[in-house]
Amino acid sequence: MSNTKNTSDTQNSRESRKGAESDTAEDRPRPMQVLRHGRTQLEELTGMSAESVSSFGQTEDGWSLEVEVLELARVPDTMSLMASYQVELDPQGELTGYRRVRRYERGRADSHRAGGR
Repeated sequence: MSNTKNTSDTQNSRESRKGAESDTAEDRPRPMQVLRHGRTQLEELTGMSAESVSSFGQTEDGWSLEVEVLELARVPDTMSLMASYQVELDPQGELTGYRRVRRYERGRADSHRAGGR
């Protein structure tokens, strides 16, 4: 009798874990939602306009983006100061940290960095 009870408890435990895993997968935001939300959060924190996302990927701790931001508008536009920010997000897409990794004039190519980064 006790063996039957243990088997039943084990099956119930497995079923509840399967249910929890499928709930987690359904609650997880889609990559485009994460990208848009991360970009918006950076704009809100810095007060600067995010112009593009140059890299985006999933990490062990959540997500990582590199966002190109207009830091200082100049005339002509090719002389405007741009910056790349590394943005870290948790698995739900909430910003956990950011830092500026480079600053450059919009009209200048960055020839010494491999891969355009």
